[in-house]
Amino acid sequence: MNEANGKKRLGIVVGGGPAPGINGVISAVTLEAINQGWEAIGFLEGFRHLVKGSTTQNRIMTVEEAESVALKGGSCLSTARVNPAKSPEDMACVLAAFKTLGIDYLVTIGGDDTAFSGSRVYKEAKGTIRVAHVPKTIDNDLPLPPSVPTFGYETARQIGANIVKVLAEDARTSRRWFIVVSMGRAAGHLALGIGKAATSEISIIPEEFRGKEVSLDLICDIIVGSVLKNLAKGRNYGVAVLAEGLVESIGEKGLLAMGESELGKYGTIVHDEHGHLRIAEIDFGRMITDQVSKRLKAQGISLTCTEKTIGYELRCADPIAFDVEYTRDMGYAAVQFLISEESKKYGAIICLANGKSQALEFEKMIVPETGRLQNRRVDIDSEAFHVATRFMTRLTKADMECEATVAKLASLIKLTPTEFKARFDPVVSL
Repeated sequence: MNEANGKKRLGIVVGGGPAPGINGVISAVTLEAINQGWEAIGFLEGFRHLVKGSTTQNRIMTVEEAESVALKGGSCLSTARVNPAKSPEDMACVLAAFKTLGIDYLVTIGGDDTAFSGSRVYKEAKGTIRVAHVPKTIDNDLPLPPSVPTFGYETARQIGANIVKVLAEDARTSRRWFIVVSMGRAAGHLALGIGKAATSEISIIPEEFRGKEVSLDLICDIIVGSVLKNLAKGRNYGVAVLAEGLVESIGEKGLLAMGESELGKYGTIVHDEHGHLRIAEIDFGRMITDQVSKRLKAQGISLTCTEKTIGYELRCADPIAFDVEYTRDMGYAAVQFLISEESKKYGAIICLANGKSQALEFEKMIVPETGRLQNRRVDIDSEAFHVATRFMTRLTKADMECEATVAKLASLIKLTPTEFKARFDPVVSL
Protein backbone atom coordinates (compact mmCIF):
# COMPACT_ATOMS: atom_id res chain seq x y z
CA MET A 1 0.00 0.00 0.00
CA ASN A 2 1.19 3.52 -0.79
CA GLU A 3 1.62 5.00 2.66
CA ALA A 4 1.60 8.54 1.28
CA ASN A 5 -2.01 8.42 0.12
CA GLY A 6 -3.34 5.22 1.68
CA LYS A 7 -4.12 3.65 -1.70
CA LYS A 8 -3.42 0.05 -2.57
CA ARG A 9 -1.09 -0.50 -5.48
CA LEU A 10 -1.28 -2.90 -8.41
CA GLY A 11 1.81 -3.62 -10.48
CA ILE A 12 1.73 -4.55 -14.17
CA VAL A 13 4.61 -6.51 -15.75
CA VAL A 14 4.79 -7.60 -19.40
CA GLY A 15 7.15 -10.43 -20.32
CA GLY A 16 8.14 -12.40 -23.40
CA GLY A 17 7.55 -11.45 -27.01
CA PRO A 18 4.95 -8.92 -28.14
CA ALA A 19 1.42 -9.93 -29.16
CA PRO A 20 -1.51 -7.86 -30.41
CA GLY A 21 -3.69 -6.87 -27.46
CA ILE A 22 -1.08 -6.32 -24.75
CA ASN A 23 -2.06 -2.68 -24.51
CA GLY A 24 -5.69 -3.74 -24.30
CA VAL A 25 -4.95 -5.75 -21.17
CA ILE A 26 -2.83 -2.96 -19.68
CA SER A 27 -5.64 -0.51 -20.40
CA ALA A 28 -8.39 -2.65 -18.86
CA VAL A 29 -6.31 -3.54 -15.78
CA THR A 30 -5.42 0.10 -15.24
CA LEU A 31 -8.96 1.38 -15.62
CA GLU A 32 -10.46 -1.26 -13.35
CA ALA A 33 -7.73 -0.78 -10.74
CA ILE A 34 -8.48 2.94 -10.70
CA ASN A 35 -12.19 2.16 -10.47
CA GLN A 36 -11.37 0.19 -7.31
CA GLY A 37 -9.59 3.21 -5.85
CA TRP A 38 -6.11 1.73 -6.36
CA GLU A 39 -3.02 3.01 -8.13
CA ALA A 40 -1.71 1.07 -11.12
CA ILE A 41 2.08 0.98 -11.51
CA GLY A 42 3.45 -0.05 -14.89
CA PHE A 43 6.95 -1.59 -14.79
CA LEU A 44 9.12 -0.97 -17.83
CA GLU A 45 10.73 -3.82 -19.79
CA GLY A 46 9.28 -6.67 -17.81
CA PHE A 47 11.49 -7.86 -14.97
CA ARG A 48 14.67 -6.43 -16.53
CA HIS A 49 15.12 -3.61 -14.01
CA LEU A 50 13.32 -5.29 -11.13
CA VAL A 51 15.90 -8.10 -10.93
CA LYS A 52 18.44 -5.36 -10.24
CA GLY A 53 16.29 -3.98 -7.44
CA SER A 54 15.36 -0.83 -9.35
CA THR A 55 12.41 1.16 -8.01
CA THR A 56 12.59 3.91 -10.64
CA GLN A 57 11.93 2.17 -13.96
CA ASN A 58 8.15 2.39 -13.67
CA ARG A 59 5.34 4.88 -13.82
CA ILE A 60 1.90 5.48 -12.38
CA MET A 61 -0.64 4.67 -15.07
CA THR A 62 -3.38 7.20 -15.79
CA VAL A 63 -6.87 6.99 -17.21
CA GLU A 64 -5.72 9.12 -20.15
CA GLU A 65 -2.87 6.76 -21.05
CA ALA A 66 -5.02 3.69 -20.55
CA GLU A 67 -7.67 5.03 -22.89
CA SER A 68 -5.16 6.16 -25.50
CA VAL A 69 -3.38 2.80 -25.89
CA ALA A 70 -6.36 0.42 -25.75
CA LEU A 71 -6.59 -0.06 -29.53
CA LYS A 72 -2.87 0.05 -30.31
CA GLY A 73 -0.39 -2.72 -31.00
CA GLY A 74 2.87 -3.15 -29.12
CA SER A 75 3.28 -2.53 -25.40
CA CYS A 76 3.36 0.91 -23.82
CA LEU A 77 5.45 -0.66 -21.04
CA SER A 78 7.76 -2.47 -23.49
CA THR A 79 8.66 -6.07 -22.66
CA ALA A 80 11.70 -8.27 -22.03
CA ARG A 81 12.63 -11.93 -21.73
CA VAL A 82 14.12 -11.77 -18.24
CA ASN A 83 13.51 -14.61 -15.80
CA PRO A 84 13.40 -13.39 -12.17
CA ALA A 85 13.30 -16.99 -10.92
CA LYS A 86 16.68 -17.74 -12.44
CA SER A 87 18.38 -17.11 -9.13
CA PRO A 88 17.32 -16.49 -5.50
CA GLU A 89 19.20 -13.20 -5.60
CA ASP A 90 17.20 -11.92 -8.58
CA MET A 91 13.91 -12.88 -6.95
CA ALA A 92 14.95 -11.23 -3.70
CA CYS A 93 15.65 -8.00 -5.61
CA VAL A 94 12.23 -8.15 -7.26
CA LEU A 95 10.42 -8.67 -3.97
CA ALA A 96 12.43 -5.94 -2.27
CA ALA A 97 11.51 -3.50 -5.05
CA PHE A 98 7.84 -4.44 -4.78
CA LYS A 99 7.95 -3.98 -1.00
CA THR A 100 9.57 -0.57 -1.29
CA LEU A 101 6.95 0.53 -3.80
CA GLY A 102 4.09 -0.90 -1.73
CA ILE A 103 2.81 -3.35 -4.35
CA ASP A 104 -0.22 -5.26 -3.05
CA TYR A 105 -1.30 -6.88 -6.31
CA LEU A 106 0.51 -7.98 -9.46
CA VAL A 107 -0.75 -8.70 -12.96
CA THR A 108 1.74 -10.39 -15.24
CA ILE A 109 1.09 -10.51 -18.97
CA GLY A 110 2.99 -13.06 -21.03
CA GLY A 111 3.48 -16.65 -22.09
CA ASP A 112 4.49 -19.76 -20.16
CA ASP A 113 7.80 -18.37 -18.91
CA THR A 114 6.15 -15.22 -17.58
CA ALA A 115 3.41 -17.33 -16.00
CA PHE A 116 6.09 -19.26 -14.17
CA SER A 117 7.75 -16.00 -13.10
CA GLY A 118 4.42 -14.75 -11.75
CA SER A 119 3.86 -18.02 -9.88
CA ARG A 120 7.27 -17.72 -8.23
CA VAL A 121 6.57 -14.14 -7.16
CA TYR A 122 3.33 -15.31 -5.56
CA LYS A 123 5.06 -18.19 -3.77
CA GLU A 124 8.07 -16.24 -2.54
CA ALA A 125 5.98 -13.26 -1.44
CA LYS A 126 4.23 -15.60 1.02
CA GLY A 127 0.82 -13.98 0.76
CA THR A 128 1.91 -10.35 0.74
CA ILE A 129 1.29 -9.97 -3.00
CA ARG A 130 -1.70 -11.40 -4.85
CA VAL A 131 -0.89 -12.43 -8.42
CA ALA A 132 -2.93 -12.90 -11.59
CA HIS A 133 -1.42 -13.87 -14.92
CA VAL A 134 -3.03 -13.01 -18.26
CA PRO A 135 -1.80 -15.52 -20.88
CA LYS A 136 -0.51 -14.08 -24.12
CA THR A 137 1.04 -15.57 -27.22
CA ILE A 138 0.37 -15.48 -30.94
CA ASP A 139 1.36 -19.17 -30.94
CA ASN A 140 -1.92 -20.14 -29.20
CA ASP A 141 -0.04 -22.92 -27.38
CA LEU A 142 -0.97 -22.31 -23.74
CA PRO A 143 -3.19 -24.91 -22.00
CA LEU A 144 -6.45 -23.00 -21.89
CA PRO A 145 -9.83 -24.75 -22.18
CA PRO A 146 -10.61 -26.20 -25.64
CA SER A 147 -11.51 -23.64 -28.32
CA VAL A 148 -10.29 -20.75 -26.14
CA PRO A 149 -7.50 -18.90 -27.97
CA THR A 150 -4.73 -16.95 -26.33
CA PHE A 151 -5.13 -13.27 -26.99
CA GLY A 152 -3.20 -12.03 -30.00
CA TYR A 153 -3.59 -15.28 -31.94
CA GLU A 154 -6.66 -14.26 -33.93
CA THR A 155 -5.06 -10.97 -34.98
CA ALA A 156 -1.84 -12.72 -35.95
CA ARG A 157 -3.73 -15.34 -37.94
CA GLN A 158 -5.76 -12.71 -39.77
CA ILE A 159 -2.74 -10.65 -40.77
CA GLY A 160 -0.66 -13.73 -41.59
CA ALA A 161 -3.40 -15.13 -43.83
CA ASN A 162 -3.63 -11.80 -45.66
CA ILE A 163 0.11 -11.88 -46.30
CA VAL A 164 -0.01 -15.46 -47.60
CA LYS A 165 -2.95 -14.67 -49.87
CA VAL A 166 -0.90 -11.90 -51.49
CA LEU A 167 2.08 -14.26 -51.81
CA ALA A 168 -0.18 -16.85 -53.44
CA GLU A 169 -1.19 -14.33 -56.09
CA ASP A 170 2.48 -13.41 -56.59
CA ALA A 171 3.28 -17.12 -56.94
CA ARG A 172 0.60 -17.56 -59.60
CA THR A 173 1.61 -14.39 -61.41
CA SER A 174 5.37 -14.97 -61.43
CA ARG A 175 5.24 -18.78 -61.56
CA ARG A 176 7.19 -19.62 -58.43
CA TRP A 177 6.85 -21.34 -55.07
CA PHE A 178 6.98 -19.49 -51.78
CA ILE A 179 8.29 -21.32 -48.73
CA VAL A 180 6.74 -19.45 -45.80
CA VAL A 181 7.91 -20.00 -42.23
CA SER A 182 5.48 -18.89 -39.55
CA MET A 183 6.23 -18.23 -35.90
CA GLY A 184 5.15 -21.02 -33.58
CA ARG A 185 7.86 -22.59 -31.44
CA ALA A 186 6.05 -25.31 -29.53
CA ALA A 187 2.92 -25.85 -31.60
CA GLY A 188 1.67 -25.45 -35.14
CA HIS A 189 -1.58 -23.56 -34.47
CA LEU A 190 -0.48 -20.35 -36.18
CA ALA A 191 1.10 -21.98 -39.25
CA LEU A 192 -1.90 -24.26 -39.72
CA GLY A 193 -4.37 -21.44 -39.07
CA ILE A 194 -2.66 -19.15 -41.57
CA GLY A 195 -2.30 -21.86 -44.20
CA LYS A 196 -5.89 -23.04 -43.82
CA ALA A 197 -7.36 -19.52 -43.89
CA ALA A 198 -5.26 -18.57 -46.92
CA THR A 199 -5.90 -21.95 -48.67
CA SER A 200 -2.18 -22.55 -49.23
CA GLU A 201 -1.11 -25.73 -51.01
CA ILE A 202 0.39 -27.25 -47.91
CA SER A 203 1.10 -26.56 -44.25
CA ILE A 204 3.59 -28.60 -42.22
CA ILE A 205 3.54 -28.58 -38.41
CA PRO A 206 5.48 -30.54 -35.76
CA GLU A 207 2.42 -32.35 -34.38
CA GLU A 208 1.73 -34.31 -37.55
CA PHE A 209 4.83 -36.44 -36.96
CA ARG A 210 3.33 -37.82 -33.72
CA GLY A 211 6.65 -37.74 -31.91
CA LYS A 212 8.51 -39.65 -34.60
CA GLU A 213 11.99 -38.66 -35.65
CA VAL A 214 11.91 -35.73 -38.05
CA SER A 215 14.69 -35.09 -40.50
CA LEU A 216 15.42 -32.17 -42.77
CA ASP A 217 15.25 -34.59 -45.71
CA LEU A 218 11.72 -35.69 -44.79
CA ILE A 219 10.40 -32.13 -44.52
CA CYS A 220 11.96 -31.23 -47.87
CA ASP A 221 10.52 -34.32 -49.55
CA ILE A 222 7.02 -33.48 -48.26
CA ILE A 223 7.33 -30.11 -50.01
CA VAL A 224 8.80 -31.69 -53.15
CA GLY A 225 5.84 -34.09 -53.22
CA SER A 226 3.47 -31.11 -53.09
CA VAL A 227 5.36 -29.41 -55.91
CA LEU A 228 5.10 -32.55 -58.05
CA LYS A 229 1.36 -32.93 -57.46
CA ASN A 230 0.84 -29.32 -58.52
CA LEU A 231 3.02 -29.82 -61.59
CA ALA A 232 0.89 -32.83 -62.51
CA LYS A 233 -2.09 -30.43 -62.50
CA GLY A 234 -0.22 -28.00 -64.74
CA ARG A 235 0.61 -25.58 -61.94
CA ASN A 236 4.25 -24.63 -61.51
CA TYR A 237 3.54 -22.41 -58.52
CA GLY A 238 2.27 -22.61 -54.97
CA VAL A 239 2.78 -21.74 -51.29
CA ALA A 240 3.99 -23.97 -48.48
CA VAL A 241 3.56 -22.77 -44.87
CA LEU A 242 5.86 -24.26 -42.22
CA ALA A 243 5.81 -23.82 -38.46
CA GLU A 244 9.15 -22.57 -37.15
CA GLY A 245 8.89 -25.19 -34.40
CA LEU A 246 9.99 -27.75 -36.99
CA VAL A 247 13.51 -26.53 -36.19
CA GLU A 248 13.13 -27.96 -32.68
CA SER A 249 11.58 -31.13 -34.12
CA ILE A 250 14.71 -31.62 -36.18
CA GLY A 251 16.74 -30.78 -33.09
CA GLU A 252 20.36 -29.89 -32.60
CA LYS A 253 21.49 -33.36 -33.60
CA GLY A 254 19.59 -33.17 -36.86
CA LEU A 255 20.86 -29.68 -37.62
CA LEU A 256 24.46 -30.64 -36.86
CA ALA A 257 24.10 -33.63 -39.20
CA MET A 258 24.29 -31.10 -42.01
CA GLY A 259 27.89 -30.45 -41.06
CA GLU A 260 29.19 -27.32 -39.38
CA SER A 261 30.17 -25.62 -42.62
CA GLU A 262 26.75 -26.21 -44.20
CA LEU A 263 24.87 -25.26 -41.04
CA GLY A 264 27.02 -22.15 -40.75
CA LYS A 265 25.37 -20.75 -43.87
CA TYR A 266 22.11 -20.48 -41.97
CA GLY A 267 23.15 -19.37 -38.49
CA THR A 268 24.35 -20.79 -35.20
CA ILE A 269 22.85 -22.82 -32.37
CA VAL A 270 22.16 -20.52 -29.40
CA HIS A 271 19.94 -20.90 -26.30
CA ASP A 272 18.01 -18.20 -24.43
CA GLU A 273 17.74 -17.65 -20.65
CA HIS A 274 14.98 -20.22 -20.36
CA GLY A 275 16.99 -22.91 -22.19
CA HIS A 276 15.07 -22.64 -25.45
CA LEU A 277 16.84 -23.02 -28.77
CA ARG A 278 16.84 -19.51 -30.23
CA ILE A 279 15.04 -20.26 -33.46
CA ALA A 280 15.58 -16.70 -34.69
CA GLU A 281 19.31 -17.47 -34.92
CA ILE A 282 18.61 -20.11 -37.60
CA ASP A 283 17.48 -18.96 -41.05
CA PHE A 284 15.13 -21.91 -41.37
CA GLY A 285 13.27 -20.51 -44.37
CA ARG A 286 16.42 -20.12 -46.45
CA MET A 287 17.65 -23.52 -45.31
CA ILE A 288 14.48 -25.28 -46.49
CA THR A 289 14.27 -23.22 -49.69
CA ASP A 290 17.86 -24.02 -50.64
CA GLN A 291 17.44 -27.72 -49.91
CA VAL A 292 14.15 -28.00 -51.84
CA SER A 293 15.62 -26.12 -54.80
CA LYS A 294 18.64 -28.41 -54.78
CA ARG A 295 16.45 -31.50 -54.82
CA LEU A 296 14.26 -30.23 -57.64
CA LYS A 297 17.27 -29.23 -59.72
CA ALA A 298 18.83 -32.67 -59.20
CA GLN A 299 15.63 -34.18 -60.64
CA GLY A 300 15.72 -31.92 -63.68
CA ILE A 301 13.01 -29.48 -62.53
CA SER A 302 13.74 -25.79 -63.01
CA LEU A 303 11.58 -23.90 -60.55
CA THR A 304 12.08 -20.69 -58.59
CA CYS A 305 11.60 -21.05 -54.84
CA THR A 306 11.48 -17.97 -52.63
CA GLU A 307 11.55 -17.83 -48.86
CA LYS A 308 9.45 -15.65 -46.60
CA THR A 309 9.38 -15.62 -42.80
CA ILE A 310 6.24 -14.31 -41.13
CA GLY A 311 6.42 -13.32 -37.50
CA TYR A 312 7.60 -9.88 -36.56
CA GLU A 313 4.94 -8.38 -38.85
CA LEU A 314 2.32 -9.96 -36.61
CA ARG A 315 3.47 -9.30 -33.06
CA CYS A 316 2.88 -5.56 -32.76
CA ALA A 317 -0.06 -5.17 -35.14
CA ASP A 318 -3.11 -3.29 -33.95
CA PRO A 319 -5.51 -5.90 -32.57
CA ILE A 320 -8.59 -6.82 -34.57
CA ALA A 321 -12.00 -6.38 -32.93
CA PHE A 322 -11.93 -9.90 -31.48
CA ASP A 323 -8.75 -9.24 -29.51
CA VAL A 324 -9.80 -5.72 -28.48
CA GLU A 325 -12.94 -7.08 -26.84
CA TYR A 326 -11.17 -10.19 -25.52
CA THR A 327 -8.37 -8.27 -23.79
CA ARG A 328 -10.76 -5.84 -22.10
CA ASP A 329 -12.60 -8.83 -20.67
CA MET A 330 -9.34 -10.44 -19.57
CA GLY A 331 -7.97 -7.32 -17.89
CA TYR A 332 -11.20 -6.77 -16.00
CA ALA A 333 -11.31 -10.44 -14.97
CA ALA A 334 -7.74 -10.27 -13.66
CA VAL A 335 -8.58 -7.42 -11.29
CA GLN A 336 -11.81 -9.10 -10.20
CA PHE A 337 -9.84 -12.21 -9.27
CA LEU A 338 -7.36 -10.14 -7.24
CA ILE A 339 -10.27 -8.65 -5.31
CA SER A 340 -11.72 -12.06 -4.55
CA GLU A 341 -11.10 -14.12 -1.45
CA GLU A 342 -9.73 -16.90 -3.68
CA SER A 343 -6.69 -14.76 -4.56
CA LYS A 344 -5.63 -15.03 -0.91
CA LYS A 345 -5.35 -18.79 -1.36
CA TYR A 346 -3.52 -19.04 -4.70
CA GLY A 347 -2.13 -17.17 -7.67
CA ALA A 348 -3.83 -17.90 -10.96
CA ILE A 349 -3.91 -17.77 -14.72
CA ILE A 350 -6.95 -15.92 -16.00
CA CYS A 351 -8.99 -17.25 -18.90
CA LEU A 352 -12.44 -16.91 -20.38
CA ALA A 353 -14.59 -19.89 -21.33
CA ASN A 354 -18.24 -19.95 -22.34
CA GLY A 355 -18.49 -16.25 -21.65
CA LYS A 356 -17.29 -16.53 -18.05
CA SER A 357 -13.93 -15.83 -16.47
CA GLN A 358 -11.98 -18.58 -14.76
CA ALA A 359 -8.97 -18.49 -12.47
CA LEU A 360 -6.74 -21.53 -13.03
CA GLU A 361 -4.38 -22.17 -10.12
CA PHE A 362 -0.68 -21.86 -10.90
CA GLU A 363 0.13 -25.09 -9.10
CA LYS A 364 -2.38 -27.06 -11.17
CA MET A 365 -1.22 -25.55 -14.47
CA ILE A 366 2.56 -25.54 -14.18
CA VAL A 367 4.44 -28.81 -14.73
CA PRO A 368 6.77 -29.30 -11.72
CA GLU A 369 9.48 -31.07 -13.74
CA THR A 370 9.86 -28.26 -16.25
CA GLY A 371 8.59 -25.23 -14.34
CA ARG A 372 6.52 -24.35 -17.39
CA LEU A 373 2.98 -24.68 -18.59
CA GLN A 374 2.09 -27.75 -20.58
CA ASN A 375 2.00 -26.67 -24.22
CA ARG A 376 -1.33 -27.01 -26.01
CA ARG A 377 -0.58 -28.63 -29.32
CA VAL A 378 -2.68 -29.06 -32.43
CA ASP A 379 -5.00 -32.05 -32.13
CA ILE A 380 -4.18 -33.90 -35.32
CA ASP A 381 -7.03 -36.32 -34.72
CA SER A 382 -9.57 -33.50 -34.77
CA GLU A 383 -12.01 -32.76 -37.55
CA ALA A 384 -10.45 -29.33 -37.98
CA PHE A 385 -7.06 -30.85 -38.78
CA HIS A 386 -8.64 -33.48 -41.03
CA VAL A 387 -10.35 -30.75 -43.05
CA ALA A 388 -7.09 -28.80 -43.30
CA THR A 389 -5.16 -31.77 -44.70
CA ARG A 390 -8.05 -32.88 -46.89
CA PHE A 391 -7.75 -29.75 -48.99
CA MET A 392 -3.95 -29.61 -49.10
CA THR A 393 -1.97 -30.56 -52.17
CA ARG A 394 0.30 -33.22 -50.72
CA LEU A 395 1.22 -36.81 -51.41
CA THR A 396 -1.09 -39.34 -49.76
CA LYS A 397 -1.26 -43.09 -49.36
CA ALA A 398 -4.05 -43.09 -51.94
CA ASP A 399 -1.65 -41.49 -54.45
CA MET A 400 0.96 -44.16 -53.83
CA GLU A 401 -1.59 -46.93 -54.22
CA CYS A 402 -2.73 -45.67 -57.64
CA GLU A 403 -0.42 -46.94 -60.37
CA ALA A 404 -1.49 -44.27 -62.86
CA THR A 405 -0.81 -41.46 -60.38
CA VAL A 406 2.58 -42.88 -59.40
CA ALA A 407 3.55 -43.31 -63.04
CA LYS A 408 2.61 -39.70 -63.86
CA LEU A 409 4.43 -38.24 -60.86
CA ALA A 410 7.49 -40.43 -61.41
CA SER A 411 7.74 -39.30 -65.04
CA LEU A 412 8.06 -35.68 -63.92
CA ILE A 413 11.38 -36.40 -62.23
CA LYS A 414 12.57 -39.19 -64.50
CA LEU A 415 12.17 -42.00 -61.98
CA THR A 416 10.58 -45.39 -62.43
CA PRO A 417 7.39 -45.98 -60.44
CA THR A 418 9.35 -48.34 -58.18
CA GLU A 419 12.05 -45.72 -57.58
CA PHE A 420 9.42 -43.07 -56.92
CA LYS A 421 7.70 -45.21 -54.31
CA ALA A 422 10.99 -45.96 -52.58
CA ARG A 423 11.82 -42.26 -52.46
CA PHE A 424 8.46 -40.92 -51.28
CA ASP A 425 6.98 -43.73 -49.20
CA PRO A 426 8.33 -42.11 -46.00
CA VAL A 427 6.34 -38.98 -46.86
CA VAL A 428 3.01 -40.82 -46.72
CA SER A 429 3.93 -43.15 -43.85
CA LEU A 430 3.73 -40.60 -41.07
